[in-house]
Amino acid sequence: MERPQHHHSSDSKTWDELLSFRYFQGLPTTRGYGYGGKIKDIREKEFSRIRDITYLDNVGTTLFPKSLVENFMKDLTGNVYCNPHSQNASSMLSNDAIERVRSRILQHFNTTAEDYTVIFTSGSTAAIKLVAESFPWTSPDSRQPGSCFSYLTDNHTSVVGMRMIAAAKKVSVVAVRPEEMQFLETSQTPSEEPLRPTSHLFCYPAQSNYTGTKYPLTWIEKIKTGNLRPSLPGSWYVLLDAASYVSTSPLDLSAYQADFVPVSFYKIFGFPTGLGALLVSNKIAPFLQKTFFGGGTVAAYLADEGLCFLKDSISDRFEDGTVSFLDIVALGHGFDVLERLTGGMRNIQEHTFSLGCYAYKVLSALQYANGTPVLRIYGSQQFKSLDVQGPVINFNIQDENGDVIGYTQFDKLASLNHIHVRTGCFCNAGCCQLHMKLSCEDVTRNYEAGHICGDDMDVIDGRPTGSVRMSFGYMSTFEDAQTFLKFIINTFIKRSSRLNPHAGHPTTTEHAIPGSLSPVTDRSSKEILKNAKPCSDPISSHNGAWKNSILDRNNNLNLQPSKQTVSVTPATTTATKEGATPITLTHIYIYPIASCAALEVSEWPVVSLGLLYDRNWMIVNPFGVCLSQKQEPRLSQISPSIDLARGIMVIKAKGMDPIEIPLPEARGKQNNSSSSRVCEDKTQTHDCGDRIAEWMSLFLDRPCRLIRQTSNCQRNAINKEKKGSTTTALSMVNKGQCLLINTASILQLRQQISQSSNITGLEERFPLKELVPLFQSNLVISSSKAFEEEGWSEISIGAIRFQVLRKCTKYQIICTAQQTGQQSSEFLQVLDSCKDGKDSFGMYLQNRAIGSSESAVLSVGCKVVPVKEMDTEIQYASTNHLKKA
Repeated sequence: MERPQHHHSSDSKTWDELLSFRYFQGLPTTRGYGYGGKIKDIREKEFSRIRDITYLDNVGTTLFPKSLVENFMKDLTGNVYCNPHSQNASSMLSNDAIERVRSRILQHFNTTAEDYTVIFTSGSTAAIKLVAESFPWTSPDSRQPGSCFSYLTDNHTSVVGMRMIAAAKKVSVVAVRPEEMQFLETSQTPSEEPLRPTSHLFCYPAQSNYTGTKYPLTWIEKIKTGNLRPSLPGSWYVLLDAASYVSTSPLDLSAYQADFVPVSFYKIFGFPTGLGALLVSNKIAPFLQKTFFGGGTVAAYLADEGLCFLKDSISDRFEDGTVSFLDIVALGHGFDVLERLTGGMRNIQEHTFSLGCYAYKVLSALQYANGTPVLRIYGSQQFKSLDVQGPVINFNIQDENGDVIGYTQFDKLASLNHIHVRTGCFCNAGCCQLHMKLSCEDVTRNYEAGHICGDDMDVIDGRPTGSVRMSFGYMSTFEDAQTFLKFIINTFIKRSSRLNPHAGHPTTTEHAIPGSLSPVTDRSSKEILKNAKPCSDPISSHNGAWKNSILDRNNNLNLQPSKQTVSVTPATTTATKEGATPITLTHIYIYPIASCAALEVSEWPVVSLGLLYDRNWMIVNPFGVCLSQKQEPRLSQISPSIDLARGIMVIKAKGMDPIEIPLPEARGKQNNSSSSRVCEDKTQTHDCGDRIAEWMSLFLDRPCRLIRQTSNCQRNAINKEKKGSTTTALSMVNKGQCLLINTASILQLRQQISQSSNITGLEERFPLKELVPLFQSNLVISSSKAFEEEGWSEISIGAIRFQVLRKCTKYQIICTAQQTGQQSSEFLQVLDSCKDGKDSFGMYLQNRAIGSSESAVLSVGCKVVPVKEMDTEIQYASTNHLKKA
């Protein structure tokens, strides 16, 4: 287990003292903080949009200042820039702007056009790929071994990806671990030969994007002169990946002359995105091999023969097509504004290092009561010097027992506190593998288990697959660091100190009364149903006459009278174990509009996609991105209800007049459909019109539209968690057709929380009738055993059979009070502390009659008959599901 450096506690300092600005000011590294007292003014004037956000993902991208885009827009609206390949006045203006920015870039890196050429690209990855494709590789033959491509394992994915091009040219590939660099040092005499027949390339990052470690820039000259490299004859060249480094540190190319320096400008300025550059040494530039030519790169060529003359200028030769000239204009304003606000990169380096050092000192000192460090911090620099460490801290949180709390869970808790960090492996698999102590076999097994880059499988077999990265930028403040540190202390240390280590495990047998959801003592299902009151909903008000309506092949209701009747059979075909308390369905909820309020019903049709009209609509922003309660809690205040007899959906919200939309699709809508994305899956949708869009936009105070899934579209989501299962037919739901929860599980969870914490009045603060809606479930059952639903493979509810797909992992949604839209992280924290560090709750179901065009009806009070995962009965004691307090 990797332990953090300085994991002792600060006995002489209280938490309040460590978090104080006075303590921060007392550190020797804080002399460069704040740009001479300007930081508060910078935040108020330039970054008011993040007033309520603690942004700590500056390595991912820094944020642009307000005046940058204002100056840029003023420039665009006052001048005419056009394609620089023309010869008119506006074209010449673009050319002039581009060349001025090239000079500004060279000046920024303290070099000149005599030594370096700036080639604009779409980003640092494109710049790295350009090097791989044009480097003068030599294939091996009988006379020479050929070129070598060598790289540090602590490199971004884009650098490691160069090996595919190198391998295609039969070039040898050598990966070097950081700790192995010392063994490559030799005392060879530098070669005076300018270019040997064989050229080799070594790549390393100026700053690790994973840990913030800064690797010595002195390596550049040592590698080029042969004093630090794999032992191979030939000329060595160096690619210095500076994308992470130059975001907060000055790079002097007059002192450290790497041959290739890729950069992405949004890492420095925040805007524009999609623009980078390759700074290439003029010593190597003439030997680069062009394998493609496009617009603007050739002086002349013949269309019907192989004759082609490339332009003499290196930048013209390698900038295929038209450069992003308007983005380049914006780049000029980026240099101006950054210099005006901060005074330059040296000041930014000192400012950000002071914050990183302070955060590191406090974080590395935090311990639980038993002495276990709160964090595992990855990296070895300990913020001794700004020349060896960038403002980046990479870590995992662990509990009192030293077990890692997954980065996904941490990210959810941070987001609820409006803290933005980065989690995963950060496109740096080599460094991730090193610090997570994962062997190559471990990585392969994790992949075979379903783990891929960017998912939420954060812990496998008790070992983390990734980590958390926080990083400071030029606009970061002491308050950002302080807020983050308070979050760590309050969420993990103080919560841990409240837990009672001797608390037992509750074995509740409470049930819930359908309708009221109030807890009662253990009673028979028959007695419970006798006291149940029917729900008031549009369906029950029509005396059940709607049951005679049949769903057509597109899952739309045929509202005309029909002779056919849907059969409703409360009894199941599988007998319940003799003597066991019957399991019953107590509540049915549908959510016509995704992420909006629930509609509770007493009975409802089930079709091939699940509950009829469940998540058939969703609200999207002007770019077609679905809104959810994670970003817009007010969605919980939008209440749709469905009147099947009238064929309408009525939508209500506080302060708004109700609005109606028809349930049947208008003719021609399917022909006007467009493609939308739901949870990374494509589905066909159509717009519901301007009238409802204006209604939604007025209530949410943001432009948005309501869209609906077309009836002839079937979205299929692959179920990766169940072997032998292929796809699940879905509407616009998340990962399953229906979500089932068990009131016994909720009651046991609440009791566990009450016994293991000092939260007083928990039953009053979290009554069952308020806890149930937090999970946005469709089906609520009443069972005598908590969490037994997690062992089921299939269930029958009435006459309908469902396949149990997987556990549901809820995100920030369970912290949004559905009655008020207010968000709180408290329940997610206590859920995490009591249920194995995972906030999974409930099970996703799929209708087994997925290929059938017929529908059936679910009713409150139906028996629920489960099928266990194993032939023999599985016991589900509470200790198997809840952590010992």
